[in-house]
Amino acid sequence: MELLSIVVPCFNEEATIPIFYDTVEKIKGQIDAEVEYCFVDDGSKDNTLAILRDLNKKSGGVVRYISFSRNFGKEAALYAGLQMAKGNYVVTMDVDLQDPPSLLPEMWQILHNSDTDYDCVATRRTTRKGEPQIRSFFARLFYKIINELSDTEIVDGARDYRMMSRQMVDAVIQDSEYNRFSKGIFSWVGFHTKWLAYENVERSAGETKWSFWKLFKYSIEGILAYTTVPLYLSSVMGILMCGVSFIALVFIVIRALLYGDPAAGWPSLVCIITLLGGLILLALGIMGLYILDSQNT
Repeated sequence: MELLSIVVPCFNEEATIPIFYDTVEKIKGQIDAEVEYCFVDDGSKDNTLAILRDLNKKSGGVVRYISFSRNFGKEAALYAGLQMAKGNYVVTMDVDLQDPPSLLPEMWQILHNSDTDYDCVATRRTTRKGEPQIRSFFARLFYKIINELSDTEIVDGARDYRMMSRQMVDAVIQDSEYNRFSKGIFSWVGFHTKWLAYENVERSAGETKWSFWKLFKYSIEGILAYTTVPLYLSSVMGILMCGVSFIALVFIVIRALLYGDPAAGWPSLVCIITLLGGLILLALGIMGLYILDSQNT
């Protein structure tokens, strides 16, 4: 029988883990596979680790876990969970039940439908009901910006909740970059994906660990990781600054020859500084593009 691994990052989730486990246990009978749980304790300060130890003993090893020495973030926890998973198929999902376990049987059936050749079934939210409006606005803005700047398409409302074949999981694991952006990695590896839409679900218990500032930093990392526009922008700005400084220097020389220089040295100094700044920006942009090309070959 095939094995399905459920990868679940946890950070201070003592209130949600038992609810999550009981909910999935009620549903897993609808899936024709053995199920293992791969929990990752991301340096929790509450009783998360104690609860996972207890579940490990009660389940006879079906519940497996690892515990970080400190909080490294959800991306690191997801990566560690994928490395730990042994299943023929792997699901990544949140423990707070905002990723509905009720979708698991449907995801399993789609991947095992002989009429399709999907390697992944992913989910996306069609609504953001219950979220602050300002947070929803910036979330939609993020997807618009990254899809305009990047060649890697990030589906609006995409969640990390997805079921993947072993082949796709191995491809994701091979991408071992330090600053990870899983939504981009899942799309970048390029496997055939079926999308399931659902309406936003409130947390089953506890509070979200994602503050506005954390989400903002995460979005910046995602944009920088999957677009070369900033590198080209640096090069273009460098060329423009060099051009402006050269024109200004010519103007200053001609004016000095014709009318003298009322502020001796100052205009030329500004132009030289601008020229050097432009050359530096141009060099940085070119070096960045060379480094990127060397990594892609």
